[in-house]
Amino acid sequence: MITALNTTAPVVALRVAEGHAAENPLSLGDLGEWELIRRLSAFAPPGQFNDDAAVLDADNGAGALVVNTDVMVEGVHFSDRTTNPEDVGWRAAAANLSDLAAMGCTTVVGLTVGLVAPASTSWAWVEGVYCGLAACLRHHGGVLLGGDCSGGSSRMLAITALGRLPAARQAAPRDAARSSGLIRRADGSPGDWLVSSGPHGLSRLGLALLQGELSTAPTAELGLRAIAAHRRPRPRFDVVRALISCRPADLAWRVGGCDSSDGLAAAAAAIASSSGCIACLDPDALPLEPAMAALPNARDWCLAGGEDFELVLALAPAWAAALCQLLPGCRPVGVLEPGRAEVPRWSNGDPITPELGGYQHFG
Repeated sequence: MITALNTTAPVVALRVAEGHAAENPLSLGDLGEWELIRRLSAFAPPGQFNDDAAVLDADNGAGALVVNTDVMVEGVHFSDRTTNPEDVGWRAAAANLSDLAAMGCTTVVGLTVGLVAPASTSWAWVEGVYCGLAACLRHHGGVLLGGDCSGGSSRMLAITALGRLPAARQAAPRDAARSSGLIRRADGSPGDWLVSSGPHGLSRLGLALLQGELSTAPTAELGLRAIAAHRRPRPRFDVVRALISCRPADLAWRVGGCDSSDGLAAAAAAIASSSGCIACLDPDALPLEPAMAALPNARDWCLAGGEDFELVLALAPAWAAALCQLLPGCRPVGVLEPGRAEVPRWSNGDPITPELGGYQHFG
């Protein structure tokens, strides 16, 4: 079930915000993405905005239902220059499904689509987008559940995805969240290894090639892989299944994590901040594609290129080691340490600078 919402608090918060705005108006650019999310969280039950999706408890023995909403805007997330209509649809679906995987889902129920577009938009473009959406669902499961359409000055897709966690096992009520397979940013703990499910920076390299920022990749094979990573990302449901299969028998379910849609450094920071820890990354263990190493921007793109849609997880060392042994490409990249810090640190204690913190809307 969903915790009952206190309807008085949002009204008070809104009135306070309106009064403040009259005295000292703030724009979304002034606030930034994370401060905006923090303020919007006052209108929801406590903790509801802490993760990539919301969880609705199941009463019928099935796994809990997870709901996520994401928006893709022309000129921000896609353009005709870099992304054909089918790839727009695939990316839109995959970004939402990635958030389901990041919460621990193993099953996709489906998604709804809100389409906004100018009247001059061709049917061929819309058809292509929906073909891409359908192709992603065929590959990962789930169906198109419905949606809405509206005219507007630019093209936009607002998608709500629904998935299910593994069916809950028997557990005491206070342990229900952990026994259900739920992954939460706040479930990291000091001493956990930070694990990346795959390489980072490929999507950013693909975008650089598509935009002409780079004329060529170090190798033709790498260029093709990078463009595919940008246009057709894959939500990592396989990582969730691997987590379930390799959990040491003596460990309770406790997994901190999120996806790396905003970059590796931002994902590590989000887990650490929510868990009351400091993320310490090993500069010699960054999940950088070896063939990218010669590029001058390689390390920055690995840390903050964004849209790689890998999972970044905080796990007890024994579990992390088992996962890395089972899953090709998975590797430890750092640890969670006691304390608090606004940004991740290198293992020698130096801070990773905020400008490497990933993409920020309204920035």
